[in-house]
Amino acid sequence: MFYRKILRPILFLFDAEFIHSFTFLFFRLFPVLGLILRSRISRDQSGDFGERFFLGLKFRHSVGIAGGLDKNAVALRFFKNIGFSFMEIGTVTPLPQSGNPKPRLFRLKKDQALINRMGFNNAGLEKIKLRLRNRPKDFIIGGNIGKNTQTSNDDAWKDYLTCFEGLYDYVDFFIVNVSCPNIKDLSKLQNREELKRILLNLIDYRAGMHEKRPILLKISPDLSLIQLDEVIEVVTETGIDGLVATNTSIKRTGLDCAEEEIQRIGNGGLSGKPLSVTSTAVIEYLTAKLGKDYPIIGSGGIMSPDDAVEKIKVGAKLVQLYTGFIYEGPGLLSNILKAIRLHQKVV
Repeated sequence: MFYRKILRPILFLFDAEFIHSFTFLFFRLFPVLGLILRSRISRDQSGDFGERFFLGLKFRHSVGIAGGLDKNAVALRFFKNIGFSFMEIGTVTPLPQSGNPKPRLFRLKKDQALINRMGFNNAGLEKIKLRLRNRPKDFIIGGNIGKNTQTSNDDAWKDYLTCFEGLYDYVDFFIVNVSCPNIKDLSKLQNREELKRILLNLIDYRAGMHEKRPILLKISPDLSLIQLDEVIEVVTETGIDGLVATNTSIKRTGLDCAEEEIQRIGNGGLSGKPLSVTSTAVIEYLTAKLGKDYPIIGSGGIMSPDDAVEKIKVGAKLVQLYTGFIYEGPGLLSNILKAIRLHQKVV
C-alpha cells in the first residue's frame, strides 16, 4: 500500500530509465535494504512456500525476476534479500554496447505497462563475469544471452556460443534470447534452421563440460500457431531443456493509452498487464503439445497473485516478475507466494 500510494507516484514523476538506474544504484550500494523491506512487507516469508526442483536445480520457491530488469548483475544481493528465489540477468552480449538512442523506456500508466527499446544495452561479457564471481550463495541465477547488434545473423551463433562459454561457470542455467523485438532482424533467428544452428552449437559445447547447465529458449508472444509448432519441432529435435514464455510484444491492440501517445513513443517491446492473457495462452498451448511435465517458466503480464497462479495452472513450473514489480512493488512477491501456497493446498 505504501509503495503504490506514496512511493510509486514519486518515482513515476521522473524519466523511467533515469529512475531505474538511480534505484539500481541504491540497490547495489545498500543490498541490506532488501532484508528490511522483506521484514516489513511479510512476516511470513520464513514459511514453506513450495520448495521446487526444476531442471535439477533446487529453488526455494517458484517466483523469480525476469531478464532485463538487472541486465548487468549489479543488484543480485538485494533481490535475494528481498526474497526472490532466482534471477535472470542480461541480456549479455560478448562486447559491451550502449543500446538504442534515448529515450527508450516508457510507461503506459493506464495500461499498467511499459514499452522499451533498450537494444541489449549491457556492460559486456567480461565485466559481468567479474561481478558474478562474487554472486550471493543460495541464489539461483540464469544467464540470458544474445548477440551484439553489429553481428550479422549469419554469425549470430558465434556470439551466443561466446557468451555460453564465458558464463558457463558463473550461472546455473541459460536463456537463449532470439525473440527481443528491439534488435534489428533478431526475430529472424526464430526461424527453424537458424535456431537449430544456435542451439546445437551450445549443446555440442555443453557435451564436453563437467556439469550440464540447462538451456532454455525464450520465445515471443507474437508467434502464430504455425510458428509455435515450429518451435516445438526444434525443441523436440534438439532436446533443449525448457522454454521461457514469453518475451515482450510488438503488438499494440486493446490499449487504453491514447493512440497519439503510442505513436509518439514509437517502436519497442510491450510488457505488463496487456500481455497477461496472451502469455498464459502460449504456455497453455505449449503444455498441451509438449506435455504437462515439460519445463516452462511463465513470464509476461504477471501483475497480481491471480496472474501467477493462472500461469502455474496451465503448465508453468516457475514464474518471473518484471513490470509487475515496477507497478506493484515488493509486496507483490509475498502476495504471490501466499496465493501459490493456497493453490497448492487446494490441488
